Amino acid sequence: MPYIVKKELIPQYADTDMMGVVYHANYIKFFELGRTAFIHEAGYSYVEMEQAGYYAPVYDVYATYKRPLVYGDEATISTWLSLNDGIKTVYQYELTNQTGDVCVTGYTTHVIVKKDSFKPVPFKRAFPEWYKTYNRLMENH
Repeated sequence: MPYIVKKELIPQYADTDMMGVVYHANYIKFFELGRTAFIHEAGYSYVEMEQAGYYAPVYDVYATYKRPLVYGDEATISTWLSLNDGIKTVYQYELTNQTGDVCVTGYTTHVIVKKDSFKPVPFKRAFPEWYKTYNRLMENH
């Protein structure tokens, strides 16, 4: 069983489209909320990464829309790791509504780049402890 971090969220009116459902691109924002919570629970932060001179841009993103999330729903974004190979890190997501129905699943892949040049750097070299922590979280759960 993977190490999973859950974060509660309530879609705002501004997150919806004319049909009253969450606009598809806003799920990517919810993925980021889940990823940020995961990183925080693991004991790290994007701010510290950036202060050290690095970014972790999204390399690719994928989402499958299963059921609409609508204004007034309460939701939970569950986040876990599916890959941490020292170069790429893949975060998996599952967004459910208040009754537990799966609304969206997906993943984002991230790489580490130098802030000044955007030159890729292996995660395990730039942040060896963070990389090891992620491996432990993948192995022990």
